[in-house]
Amino acid sequence: MTDTDPVSRTILLLDIERFSDRDDVEQAYLRRMLYDVCDYALLAAGVDETLRLREDRGDSVMELIDPNASVISLLRTLLTDVPAQLRTRNRMASSSAQMRLRAVVASGYVKRDAFGWVGSQLNHACRLLDGEPLRASLRERPDDLALCVSDAVYEGVVCHSHTGVPADEFKRIAVPSKNGELAAWLHRPAPAEQPAGGPGSGTGTTERDLRPGAGPAPGTHFGGGYIGGDNHGISTGQVTGDIHFDAGRGERR
Repeated sequence: MTDTDPVSRTILLLDIERFSDRDDVEQAYLRRMLYDVCDYALLAAGVDETLRLREDRGDSVMELIDPNASVISLLRTLLTDVPAQLRTRNRMASSSAQMRLRAVVASGYVKRDAFGWVGSQLNHACRLLDGEPLRASLRERPDDLALCVSDAVYEGVVCHSHTGVPADEFKRIAVPSKNGELAAWLHRPAPAEQPAGGPGSGTGTTERDLRPGAGPAPGTHFGGGYIGGDNHGISTGQVTGDIHFDAGRGERR
């Protein structure tokens, strides 16, 4: 096939979490499930087969969608219908056959050469898909899909808070890449862990420590010592683990 001129496309990428941890039979099942969910999502968004081009990527799938297809409908489907579909399917599946997905929606110009599709925006979308922020978001969330959109999709569509696509549920992130950080927007990121000591304290105090009768949190440091494991009668409650004191002060186990 000869090279084509660049064309504008909406880019949808879906990737299966922990795909390489499964055996061949499980991987084949998950691939069928991935394509079923992808077809369902696109049809629900009004994107029929005449408006999309698919490329298989092993544990993921790429869809290049006609720019006249509604990006709002696609995002709305990814935010509501697809998580519901995954939840229903996973309830009926064994643990090895359950599927969780990372998703990226981007836009830009792509062109076809003799080997496949190329384009800088496609490269960026793939880096968002493989980036640690999206991976971490899926690991830390209770539902089965984590979505990230490119800066262009956010500025062109999401920031206007169309029905079913609330802008306030997206947070701007910077995704490291070999060519520098890429701006993107992550849907419902998991709350960041509070730094040790909390805002402006430097004492190691956490919200748990402030609850009446909670006692020290597991692994709390006191002066030169460390408390962890199961211990009773210390402070105001129950402590978990061994108690270690600095050398020269004795040791209690």
